Amino acid sequence: MLQDDQAIEEVGAILFDEFHERHLHGDLGLALSLQTQTLLRNDLRLLVMSATLDSAPVAELLGGADIITSKGRSYPVETVYAPMKRDRVSIDRSMAATIANALRMHDGDVLAFLPGIGEIRRTARALQSLNLSSVVDIRELHGGMRLEEQTEAVAPCSAGRRKIVLATSIAESSLTVAGVKIVVDSGLMRVSRFSSRTGMSRLETVPVSKASADQRRGRAGRLAPGVCYRIWSEEEHRYLPEQGKPEIAETDLAPLALELSVWGIRDPGELDWMTPPPESAYGQAVSLLQELDVLDASGLPTAEGKRICKLGLHPRIGSMLLRSAREGSAREACELAALISERDLLPSERSPDISLRLAELRRGNGYDPAIQRIRQLAEQWNRMLDREDSTVRNGAERLSIGRMLAYAFPDRVAKRRSDGRYLLANGRGAVMKADGPLAQLPYLVVSELDDAGQEASIRLAEGITSAEMESGLADFLRLDKVVEWDSGARAVRALERLRLGAVVLQEKPMADADPDRVADALLEAIRQRGLTMLPFSKQALALLGRIRLINGSGAADWPDASEEGLLSTLDEWLKPHVYGIRREAELQKLNMQSIVEDMLTWKQRQELDEEVPTHYVVPSGSRIPIDYSNPEMPVLAVRLQEMFGQKETPRIARGTLPLTLHLLSPAQRPVQVTRDLASFWETAYYEVKKDLKGRYPKHVWPDNPYEAVATNRTKPRPKS
Repeated sequence: MLQDDQAIEEVGAILFDEFHERHLHGDLGLALSLQTQTLLRNDLRLLVMSATLDSAPVAELLGGADIITSKGRSYPVETVYAPMKRDRVSIDRSMAATIANALRMHDGDVLAFLPGIGEIRRTARALQSLNLSSVVDIRELHGGMRLEEQTEAVAPCSAGRRKIVLATSIAESSLTVAGVKIVVDSGLMRVSRFSSRTGMSRLETVPVSKASADQRRGRAGRLAPGVCYRIWSEEEHRYLPEQGKPEIAETDLAPLALELSVWGIRDPGELDWMTPPPESAYGQAVSLLQELDVLDASGLPTAEGKRICKLGLHPRIGSMLLRSAREGSAREACELAALISERDLLPSERSPDISLRLAELRRGNGYDPAIQRIRQLAEQWNRMLDREDSTVRNGAERLSIGRMLAYAFPDRVAKRRSDGRYLLANGRGAVMKADGPLAQLPYLVVSELDDAGQEASIRLAEGITSAEMESGLADFLRLDKVVEWDSGARAVRALERLRLGAVVLQEKPMADADPDRVADALLEAIRQRGLTMLPFSKQALALLGRIRLINGSGAADWPDASEEGLLSTLDEWLKPHVYGIRREAELQKLNMQSIVEDMLTWKQRQELDEEVPTHYVVPSGSRIPIDYSNPEMPVLAVRLQEMFGQKETPRIARGTLPLTLHLLSPAQRPVQVTRDLASFWETAYYEVKKDLKGRYPKHVWPDNPYEAVATNRTKPRPKS
């Protein structure tokens, strides 16, 4: 009504009842009504009602509205805490035992609250095994039942009979179950929680809030005094949350995002909310709507989005119905959409194959309530499409189940991996726990998953072929030209990749790869793995060490030769040399010494040779190489006799750095390591001389090393 006429001129007041339940549409309706009241209708009255809601925040949201409290009429209800096991295995037996005991202890009918249909049916079987009185009827009450079935469940019993109504949270409010004087509460409820991380919802069984527990308890005192059995302890009750979480905080926000877009809102912050939509979940919803082509890139609704909003459908279902209808499969799409929107027709079937459910629907007993609901919903949607959308065509079935499903769930197209697991288009992993033909197909479309574990468990799915995706999902596909490093092949691969999200449908080599992109991919691999990918020789490493050393001496405008510096500037010094190279093996042909030299100007090379030379000429005349493995402590390894006459330690880098001398014996073994040659001559030399003179008597061991002639021979040459 609001979307059709934002001013709602014919409406004088809007009432929001049972607002404590905080359903998504209640929060959205109130936010839109407040804006209508502010901008268009200052005479519009808003009334928010609840028996358990904290009224102050609502009154503040409504601009300081009056709070009216009505005590009403209620009867006293005794609360009995009867703690019992509530895990998945034990809850049905615990509830059945408590219900049977309550029937013996009290008059009246029983309303028992359970989290879901599975627990309701298991509890019913457990009660039947207890051989209850023949005058006791067991009835179900849940949202999956038709209205007439729900009416029958809450109707009074005939004279002399009693009933046990096994219900979900649907019976917490609004309904009065005639004859009920006993409530047995499991204290659990099932909620759908949306994960913005995975883009999927999962069902969780959680403890109720105190407000919900009080609502349930109150069902026993509507018509007469009653009793409420809680199968948890009073201590546990103290730790329950005061209120349940609002649905807007933990549900799929795609319908809300579409409604806001059609309303004219791009940023939900423009509205006043009881609880604002979480940013991450809202962003996820907008991304999905854009993927479905329901919103455009700027966030405005497309023509398709406006039609879906008018039809009141979830955007996924709306997308599937409209796309399928345009291709002549409206009726089949409505049937499929109704099937996946309701509870599983074959809950005991291990295979997630949707076609099995569709076959059951088509051949099933028309008196089966579940089948009736699905058929009625399908017919309702088909009539609605005929009435609202002129593009709809019904004809012979032309589209496969998988293709129609993919129009709703393009992000859940799944590709089978080599180990039997699946990769979804949204990037999430998934597993199928049942074997069968479906498990062997290369591609699936998944409509329902249990997203509780590390990898989602596939509950309902259907096969789809790559050809169907390429022809039917062209709007969703993307052709990427990918140039990337393949660590397995140790090479750059240039590929054309047709993909649907994370699922790759087709991959082939790219014939005309951009040389720049190839070089960039190779450089990125080097950044990730380090300089060890490059064939640095000893000479090249020594050159790097010399550059690092002169850099550390305070010289300006020299390249950063540290590993971090080199990796950050690969584009500058290495890229020109790797054009045409794709494989790691081809890198080994590079002359790294020459490449490093190219980093220096001619003037820098001259300065480097002068200040940080490759060799040092010692007093004997020998040209000894300097080891720059450790640039902070370069080493000159020289025989002791070749240093006679040298008083001070040799220095390099403008005299800022002394060489570390490894003074060697005639056998080329270090006898002393020092950076202070003068100190060695004054002290340690005489001990070294005493030790080595006996072992090497043919070598010169002068008493005064300062005045002795240095030699690289056994005896020094005679002075001329």
